[in-house]
Amino acid sequence: MHKNRIILASSSPYRKQLLGKLGLEFDSISPDIDETPMQEEKPTDLAFRLAQEKARALSNSYPNHLIIGSDQVATIADTIIGKPLNHEDALAQLESFSGKQVWFLTGLCLLNSATGRTQTTVERYSVKFRPLTRTQLTNYLNKEQPYDCAGSFKAEGLGICLFEKLSGDDPNTLIGLPLITLTKMLENEGVSPLAH
Repeated sequence: MHKNRIILASSSPYRKQLLGKLGLEFDSISPDIDETPMQEEKPTDLAFRLAQEKARALSNSYPNHLIIGSDQVATIADTIIGKPLNHEDALAQLESFSGKQVWFLTGLCLLNSATGRTQTTVERYSVKFRPLTRTQLTNYLNKEQPYDCAGSFKAEGLGICLFEKLSGDDPNTLIGLPLITLTKMLENEGVSPLAH
């Protein structure tokens, strides 16, 4: 399979940067899907479904490709947390996290559009937030403006200062693309980042 036959079904600059770590050539294309949770859909099921839907949304346009779909769902006490989109909502989210544990569920799907084979999983990663004051949180939001991020922070930037502890198998999962698992999935399709 050609190196440039890999498609990242995402417009996220964070996922694009992560996939770039593997040194493989790929194109990044945004899938047009509705990310609204279904009624009473569990967070894990939502992450799993959206990762698959993102990959499948591009399969007809790219019939001979490896398509990577990924989606992240943030939860606190099994309640789904969306992207804040503005300062007030971000501040409210972060204040509700103060001193608590938040789970990030990242769905990952690798679809071979030539064979129809899919590999899908959901990786879990938890973040324990430090007790933080409104002033600290406001200063953070003013500096980083993470309004397009589920959970209102960028772990790869200043957001790391908000945390007391991180727990999970792959720190890339928190940013939105579990590279350890993705490497295994790609190798199952005959593509190894270490082969060249």
